[in-house]
Order: sequence, then C-alpha cells, then structure tokens
Amino acid sequence: MSEDIQTKLELNTDIEKPMQSGKALGIFEKYLPLWVAICMVIGILLSLTIPGIGEAIDSWKVGNISVPIGICLFLMMYPAMLNIQASELKKLGRNPKPIILTLFSNWIIAPIVGFALANLFLAGNEQLIVAIILLSSSPCTAMVLVWGYLAEGNQEQNVVNTSLNTATIIILYAPIVALLTGISAIPLDQWALFVSVLVFIGIPLVLGIITRKSLIPWKGIEWFDNKYRPAVGKLALLALLTTLVVLFSLNGRVMLENPDLLVLISIPLLIGFAIVVCYNLLVTRMANLAYREGVITVIIGSSSHFEIAIATAIAIYGVGSIAALGTTMGLFWEVPVMLGIVYLGKYLRKRSYWKGKPL
Repeated sequence: MSEDIQTKLELNTDIEKPMQSGKALGIFEKYLPLWVAICMVIGILLSLTIPGIGEAIDSWKVGNISVPIGICLFLMMYPAMLNIQASELKKLGRNPKPIILTLFSNWIIAPIVGFALANLFLAGNEQLIVAIILLSSSPCTAMVLVWGYLAEGNQEQNVVNTSLNTATIIILYAPIVALLTGISAIPLDQWALFVSVLVFIGIPLVLGIITRKSLIPWKGIEWFDNKYRPAVGKLALLALLTTLVVLFSLNGRVMLENPDLLVLISIPLLIGFAIVVCYNLLVTRMANLAYREGVITVIIGSSSHFEIAIATAIAIYGVGSIAALGTTMGLFWEVPVMLGIVYLGKYLRKRSYWKGKPL
C-alpha cells in the first residue's frame, strides 16, 4: 500500500471515529430551544405555586456553590471532556491556518465584540454585562462536533479544535473574564472565578481523561463512542434542563416583574452572533480555505460554551441571580443560531463561496 493511500485511510478513520455516535441529531438536541422554553415555564410556575422550593434547594451549599446545582453542572460538563484526545493535538502542524483563525476568533474577536455590545446595550445592568462577557469568552467544546458533522465539515479539524479549546479554557477563561470585567469597572470575586474554573472545568477534564484511558482499553473504542458517550450525553442534557428549572424557579417572580431583562440581553447576544459569524465567513474566504475547513472554522469560531458560563455565573452571583438567568439566554439562542450556520454553510457551498483546495 502506498504512503499516500495509507495516509488517506488513516485520515478518514480519524474523521469518522469522533462522530460515530452522532450520525443524527437526537430529539433533545434537535428541539433544545423548545425544551429550554418549557423548563422556563415550569420553573416560573413552581416559583409561583411553591414559593420556598428554590430557597430550599439553594440552602444546601458548600461555600458559595449549591450542591444540587453543582452536581447538575458537573454532569453538563463531563461529557464535553470525553471529547479531548491528546493525540489529536499533535496533528496541528498538518494545517495550522484554520486552527489559528478559530483560536483568534474564539479568544480575541468574540470576547471583544461581546464586551463592546454588553457595555453599549446593557449600561447600568452589571450582572447582565457579566453574563455577556462570560458567554463571549467561552468557546464551545462539545456540541460543535454535532454541528460540524451536520455541515459535512472536516471532523479531524473539529476534534483538534475542540480538544485545544478544552485545554485553553483552563488557562485563558478566568484571566479574560477578569480583564474585561475590570475594564468595565465591575467588581468580581476573583477567587470564586478561579474556583468555578477549577471545579467545573478542571475536575471534569481530569475525570474525562481518566475515563478514556480506562474504558477504551477495557471495552473498546466502538463501545465507548456508540454506547457510553451517547448515554452520558443524554444525562448531561437532562442535567441541563433540571438546572434551568431550578434557575427559573428561583427567579420566577423577578422575571415576571422584569421581563424586559431577558429581551434586553437578547439584543447584544443576537447582534454579537451576527457580527462574529460575518467576521468568520469573511476571514475564511480571505484565507482561501476550502468548504470543509471553512465551515468548521465558522462554526467553532462563532460558538460559545454556555455550560461553563452558567456554572461561573452561579458560582459568583448565586443560583437566583440575574447573571445566571442572563447566561441561560445564551443557551436559548445558541442552538438555532448554530443550526442556521449549518444550513447557511451548505447553501454557500452550492454557491462556491469557499474556493480553496480541500485537504
């Protein structure tokens, strides 16, 4: 077998492995905005019919972290950490251009755009400003694997980027959030920010690596990708929805008295998505990427990690805070926006928007 043919076969195998369990968008993922809306309604109804339910849940704490919410947030984060593969990071040298463009968008463009829009539209609403900063400073590490698969993009690049994002979040997330809130003159508990990164990223990351190292040799990669990861992913979505019910049960009355706040935070969120998506579409064309690499760069470069944003808002401000509610709106809009990018990418492929040569 020639070296070129062997390389192509290895590349195709690497591309297929991460997404063997994600060939179709499940009912939870497909209708996630609907489930989010239903959880919002359930939470609000619970706050009106059982006024003490939120306070009872929130009373079980270790430090400033609610134990029930902490468990749910851990279950939300852990599946994302199962995606990280140290071996994939060694492949960065094959085609560094789309990787560099994605990192620049995730860690420079998106935070700056979020920061600017938050201060423009949300002046005087400190917790909502922090919510936008938390969302815009956290690149996605999990569901982009689904979006990239649906868009028929380069899945090897997708895995490399998500693995690298997982590693860089631990290093960059807290400093960038601290910097942007400091520029906005918003007081922030730096220790709580550090603890939230350690608890909700560091621990799930370590356990995710241990899980891969132990389960794959024991049960095999096929079982891990087709059985274990899908099961844990469903548990993560249930934990997410449970968290939202609690969030809105704690703030139901506040929301009913201030419904304008959720509409207000949606304005910079949606404008920010539009700006960052347009930037990534333009820069991938200017960089002469091919469709498969270009669409993945746009998807990952335009996404946000709503799980860590929600977790950090809760750790800093509490379960019943406006900041926590604000970050949930990032989740509410993320899914339809990402699906829109998938369909837009396929349309632009038909129009030959990306003209580079495929790898």
